[in-house]
Amino acid sequence: MPAPPVPHRLAACWLALALLLSACAPLAPRPAAAPATPDQAYPELFEAVQTAWLFEDQKRFADAVPRRDPAAIRAEYLAGRGRPGFDLAAFVEARFALPHDAATAAVAPQPTLRAHIDALWPLLTRRAAPAAHDSLLPLPRPYVVPGGRFREVYYWDSWFTMLGLVESGRGDLSRGMLENFSYLVDAWGRIPNGNRSYYLGRSQPPFFSHMVALEARDDPAVLRRHLPQLRREHAFWMAGEDGLAPGAADRRVVRLADGSLLNRYWDDRDTPRPESFVQDRETAAAAAPRPAAEVYRNLRAGAESGWDYSSRWLDDGRSLHGIRTTTILPVDLNSLLHHLESTIAQGCALDGQPACAREFAERAERRRAAIETHLWHPDGRYADYDLRRGGPRDALTAAAFYPLFVGLAAPERARATARSARALLRPGGLVATPVASGQQWDAPNVWAPLQWVAVSGLSRYGEDGFAREIAANFIGNVQAVYARERKLVEKYDAEGPRGGGGGEYPLQDGFGWTNGVVLALLARYPDLEADAPPAAR
Repeated sequence: MPAPPVPHRLAACWLALALLLSACAPLAPRPAAAPATPDQAYPELFEAVQTAWLFEDQKRFADAVPRRDPAAIRAEYLAGRGRPGFDLAAFVEARFALPHDAATAAVAPQPTLRAHIDALWPLLTRRAAPAAHDSLLPLPRPYVVPGGRFREVYYWDSWFTMLGLVESGRGDLSRGMLENFSYLVDAWGRIPNGNRSYYLGRSQPPFFSHMVALEARDDPAVLRRHLPQLRREHAFWMAGEDGLAPGAADRRVVRLADGSLLNRYWDDRDTPRPESFVQDRETAAAAAPRPAAEVYRNLRAGAESGWDYSSRWLDDGRSLHGIRTTTILPVDLNSLLHHLESTIAQGCALDGQPACAREFAERAERRRAAIETHLWHPDGRYADYDLRRGGPRDALTAAAFYPLFVGLAAPERARATARSARALLRPGGLVATPVASGQQWDAPNVWAPLQWVAVSGLSRYGEDGFAREIAANFIGNVQAVYARERKLVEKYDAEGPRGGGGGEYPLQDGFGWTNGVVLALLARYPDLEADAPPAAR
């Protein structure tokens, strides 16, 4: 029997109430449409400037700000480029405001390395209020940039920088950076590589859950407050998992033959990176007849990994045109996603959401089991998984420390990894890999974030002697370079004491994550500060 009709006035009241309730309900922000990148807004001009090498660093024009509407500049260029006497450099200079590097040389000599780092923070701090047509994405709170050519905030760099800000008593700035990353998740549905429009196609190693944990150390409410963003971050990395068949992949998610879900690096675009436009074209040309779009995607995925670039992603371990990042399941990425899932489970429990807590605890456990099954090398260490070969890759890399860093490793495997990975230790610190390929994430370079990951992971499993040795070697290298040159740099030479090399651009000064890791290591091993060379004290 049909229900009696609802009187018209009562139906209107119920409709009004429903609308009122829906208006008051907390809705997840919809990600904004991605703005045009410089190579999309004025493609012909962009290509002409970059291929002419108008600027020594290709990133400089990618960061240049149009002084008027990009469409008008494009039309003006198309109309004028064929005229006699057309001057490309003068055209660009008149229509774009060119960026400057983040200067750090203005810091007066300080009596200690710690004092020098404290003096650097203000010079590296930015307040993003982009001009019209800027590739820079706005952020609500001040943030710290790495330095040099890196004039914007970077995702994974920032967690290591935040460690140092806390040690410097700049908790306000560290908390603001966490709020910025939450804002990026809400605004764009992801944390991009950096706050530039041309970085929106990719992210970076997912340290957001570590940022939340850092700021929640004295206030669990921070975890509950950022739970929606943690879940959106997870949804970004897991997009495409539903209905994925065994042996198939979709964007950043791969389902192995046994049903295990693991992740890889990816980028939504398959074109040359604007900040390395000509270099990417040259790499793709060297890879022919391999499709250029495939090369670009893998180069971009390598940039998402943060290890741009390394023999770790190369088919022969040496040639960049053989890059195939997307066919590799990285042990560091999957370890960080395990931490993200565990953190969400903890947050849901605190928030009184038992079903959510159970779901994410189970996800974390399934990922742990998949890592232990597929990302363990018979030689006794954690390793990346090669989808083409159907097993772990033979290369030894410092990423092997990540399962220790997040605490998912079985104790006996942690000890075995420590024994195997000791081969990466050098007088100046821990190298990313033992391969000297000419790429910057290979020997002889040592990088601050990898030192902290290794030291933290080894300490968690009682490998205190090895952990302290890494810290002492790295801090000694940094202190010696500072004593001689009065600066901190992006990366160091393992045989030191000197800055590192290789890669697509010159060594950069600053430097955000080096500053952060140095302060964190000195807090853990205060006696290392006393060992500084006299000139640095």
